[in-house]
Amino acid sequence: MSKSKLEYIWLDGYTPTANMRSKTKIVSDFSGKVEDCPEWSFDGSSTLQAEGNSSDCILKPVSIYPDPTRESGYLVMTEVLNPDGTPHVSNSRSTIDDDDNDFWFGFEQEYFIMDTETQLPLGFPMGGYPGPQGMYYCSVGGKNTHGRELVEIHSDLCLEAGLNFEGINQEVASGQWEFQIFAKGAKTAGDQIWVARYLLDRLTEDYGYYIEYHPKPIKGDWNGSGMHANFSNTTLRTCGDKATYEKICEAFRPVTKEHIEVYGEFNDQRLTGLHETQSIHEFSYGISDRGASIRIPIGTVESGWKGWLEDRRPASNADPYKIASRIVKTVKSAKV
Repeated sequence: MSKSKLEYIWLDGYTPTANMRSKTKIVSDFSGKVEDCPEWSFDGSSTLQAEGNSSDCILKPVSIYPDPTRESGYLVMTEVLNPDGTPHVSNSRSTIDDDDNDFWFGFEQEYFIMDTETQLPLGFPMGGYPGPQGMYYCSVGGKNTHGRELVEIHSDLCLEAGLNFEGINQEVASGQWEFQIFAKGAKTAGDQIWVARYLLDRLTEDYGYYIEYHPKPIKGDWNGSGMHANFSNTTLRTCGDKATYEKICEAFRPVTKEHIEVYGEFNDQRLTGLHETQSIHEFSYGISDRGASIRIPIGTVESGWKGWLEDRRPASNADPYKIASRIVKTVKSAKV
């Protein structure tokens, strides 16, 4: 009789920024398929998801990936349900209206690697600052590049887990990095971002580091961290029409507030109109414009207006499920 370790991962009830929680279930003769993962309960009173006098919440497995760090291990992404089987109020995945996987998402996850002793990003000296940003982006060499070993191991783990991991690069500030995930289907894209974050956070336990997803952890003339959302549906991928793209972009304008509400806590510190951002109080779109709310990639234009759009507003600490849910709703509302 073989034994397998299933790590059930879920999002807790903290608002506005949820945290990942996980616990291990040992099962016998496991097939490796998500449909054979049993539902499981947890104490919701310890995660702000239930009261102590009625504390059981249910974990419903929705996707599964091999765990590259454990023998016979699996990472199981789950949704949180109420005891009656309805989605818990914290279950943002259940709000995504994309059951046919028509929407494709590519998320660019930026983050800072922090030293647990100094509480500073790698490369930042105690009581001071490193050289100004400019030399860190896509740099090579020990003077300007900090944390590459952790980042390389993380990328290997994501690939071994079967995630559709697209790439890595050091970002504009010291100790700041980015990885990219692409998936066909909004829910799958969200699943894979959360599992990639889980692998990254768990990896830091071996290094004396932690990951800072705050969108502006270093104040002053330093870039913040975002999670740009590249998205398309059949219309965007095939229409071949500039006017259709403009109608879809304009559909975002009247719901700017609704998007910002789910695009991450403290995002006002990042979306200032500086450092390749549009002001949080404004909305704009443009071709190749990294200072716009929504960028129309030059590749889309060169392909005859067949491609995708990039919403540059989501913060690095945002919930990809909430981002995708809101984008899908807005795109579907466009009169095209």
